[in-house]
Parts: sequence; C-alpha cells; structure tokens
Amino acid sequence: MLNKTIENFIGCDAAFEEAKIVLFGAPFDGTVSYRPGTRFAPKAIRAESYGLETYSPYLDKDLADISVFDMGDLDLCFGNPQRVLEKIEETAAEILSANKIPFMVGGEHLVTLGAFRAAAKKFPEIRIIHFDAHTDLRDGYLGEKLSHASVIRRCHEIIGDGKIFQYGIRSGDRPEFEWAKSHVFMNKFNLQNLDVAVDGCKDLPVYLTLDLDVLDPSIFPGTGTPEAGGAGFDELREALMFVMQNSNIVACDVNELSPHYDPSGVSTAVAGKIIREMLLSL
Repeated sequence: MLNKTIENFIGCDAAFEEAKIVLFGAPFDGTVSYRPGTRFAPKAIRAESYGLETYSPYLDKDLADISVFDMGDLDLCFGNPQRVLEKIEETAAEILSANKIPFMVGGEHLVTLGAFRAAAKKFPEIRIIHFDAHTDLRDGYLGEKLSHASVIRRCHEIIGDGKIFQYGIRSGDRPEFEWAKSHVFMNKFNLQNLDVAVDGCKDLPVYLTLDLDVLDPSIFPGTGTPEAGGAGFDELREALMFVMQNSNIVACDVNELSPHYDPSGVSTAVAGKIIREMLLSL
C-alpha cells in the first residue's frame, strides 16, 4: 500500500484515494557519467518548496484547489540499476492501475525508463516528449546499456520509430545525432516547433520527461552535466505549458537536479517552481 509522507511538496497533501496525481521521488544516481548527486534532489526540492506559494499567477491556479498525493521517496538499491528500475516500474504501475497520473522526481535520467515501462504497458500507443540538453541516445555508455546517457534509446526499443520528440538538444556524440535522423524527431538548440510534437501526439497518450539541464547553466548550475547554452526559465515554462495543455499527459517526470552544485539554492528553487507549474497544468 502506498503510504503518505510526513514532509511533502507544498500543497501536495491529499489522500491517495482522492488524488488525481501521485508525486514520488526516485533518488538514484548510480550510472551518472560525470558528477553524482541527483539522489539528493527529491528531498531538497520538498524542503525548498516551502519557499514557494501554492498559487501560480502564471496560470491563476492554486495547488490548494487540486488533489496531489506525495508518497515520498522510494527506497532504491544504489548498486543495482535493474532492481531500481523494477521498483520504479512497480510503483508507477500501481499508480496507473488506480487511474492516477504518476509524477516522478529524480534522480538521474535513467529512472525514466522504469516509469515509462509501466506507462507503455498500460498505453501501447504512447509517445514521448523529451526536454534535455543531451540526446541520451547512445546504445550504451562504457559498455553499459542501462545508463542515463542511453535512457531514451532504451525507451525507443519499447515504442519504435517516429514516436519520440526531443527539444533543446545541444550535446551528444556524432553517432547519436546520425541515428536520430531516421528514428526520432529532434529539435536542436531550442524549444521551438513544439507544434510538431503536439500534432504528432494528437489524441494519443504522452509521457513527458524533463531533464532540467535543458536550462542554461547560468540559470541552473545545479546539475551533474551542465551544458552551455539552453533555455531560460520563462522559455521552458511556456514550452511546458503549451505541451501539457495541448496533450494527453498520462505520466511525467523531472530529473537531473544535483542540489549541492548550487550552494545558493537557486537551482533547487527553479526546479520546485517548474514542478508547481507542471502539477497545475496536469
């Protein structure tokens, strides 16, 4: 049974039975290719959320008026990515079986694969909309298939060509970009052409995954793989709102905050505000 956490993301204190959205943390960073630390993100975001208002002036909506259940963080085995993914998949499947929307907070980007496996089993026609600085399309990283550098490639193996829409991509090796040309839609460098994704996903279930390093590191330095360039806060917020308000989002995640790389706390505050806006858009 899913249990209610004592410390929750601000405004997300509904009971599981009445909630339409279930928030949970996946504190795992066992395959990161550069700097670790994303395991600390879910707790940091909850703690910093108390510096936010529940009300969004952007949307004229309030978390107090919607029902979100925050079940806390999963207990994950750091040394075994496959077991981690199985635990995440089981949790997401339980949420989906109750006809609720799983909203996962990572953690590194590999955690997406567990939740997506569950969503794809319930919704075989599912599509992915992906915001990120990195392609995440490697077939493997240092010989390892399960990596945050290969997570979208693993998702592609589940759903196939033409069903993944990527935005903000500005980093990856040459074979990834070459492979992408015939397998996914990739909008490089910025968040334009979102209508391609919305039209391509029309009337279909959508999994939305947000790697926060899509933001420019001058705005969001608290990440393990900062990549110069990228979106501003308002650009990302507006892009997310457009996608979420015009798509059938059945599951989503936010990942790759490493809070200790930004001692000012600004990156964590940015992550919290993005999550608030996403929750209200769902």
